[in-house]
Amino acid sequence: MTATIISSSLISELRERTGAGLVDCKKALQESEGDVSKAIEILRQKGIASASKKSGKIAAEGSVIAKISNDGQKGVLLELNSQTDFVAKNEKFVNLLAEIADLALSSEAVDLETLKSLKVKSGETVSDFIALKTAEIGEKLDLRRFVFYKAQSGELIGAYTHPVGSRIAVLVNLKTSSEQLGKDIAMHIAAVQPAPEFLDRTEIPAETIENEKRIELGKEDLVNKPKEIAEKIVTGRVEKALMEKVLLEQPYIKNPSQKIKEFLEVEKASVVKFARFNLGEGIEKEEVNFAEEVAAQMKK
Repeated sequence: MTATIISSSLISELRERTGAGLVDCKKALQESEGDVSKAIEILRQKGIASASKKSGKIAAEGSVIAKISNDGQKGVLLELNSQTDFVAKNEKFVNLLAEIADLALSSEAVDLETLKSLKVKSGETVSDFIALKTAEIGEKLDLRRFVFYKAQSGELIGAYTHPVGSRIAVLVNLKTSSEQLGKDIAMHIAAVQPAPEFLDRTEIPAETIENEKRIELGKEDLVNKPKEIAEKIVTGRVEKALMEKVLLEQPYIKNPSQKIKEFLEVEKASVVKFARFNLGEGIEKEEVNFAEEVAAQMKK
């Protein structure tokens, strides 16, 4: 049987689309008899097998991104995780995140599973594309979270991604016509500490309030105080703690003498909803002893 002649242009195309090495691309094309789509499947199978070996690793680094459409009517917020911050700075990782964000924005996907099932330009689903890049980059990658906002009449979407490390990103839906205001509020949400958890008091669950009271009542400095005085102190502390959690009650970071709700009243604007991603929040990171890891490698 005559072997299929594989042109250098086919090898280059396959390499560009998969990131695999020249030899692997040539072998896959020979196996598929020059069919690029089948060759991609062959390499994907090998890539996914390679990626599965990394599935036990914890991906707690990476990047978050907030992006809005040119008219400010749509916005997305994503978190793509890697195992190390070094990989998160890799051009391939940065381009992958940007491509997924663009796809999410144009498709108006409503949830993470829908987004993962959509197809990228090269024809793979987002899930398969990430698996391919996992094998290519050499670390486990995980599209962990996703938010999509679409403005209604009289509204716009504001966004901010902190440029240092891309570790904090914010998306905010406002009733306003001012793009600058949208950016300013998004920057406040990104910068303020503690970070806001709720838009206003009505969003705070009763159990959260009760938990704050229980914590304060149990503090040692209140043990020997009369009940009435202790309760007054607790009320004041809980009020302060709740105020810090509510966006509208926070001092505006650009003018601390003015609360966010007061600033918005002056601007004749209001916040509909917001979302803030801190890279890796909620992930239990893997502690690595590098000396032990090196020693283990030397024994192999």
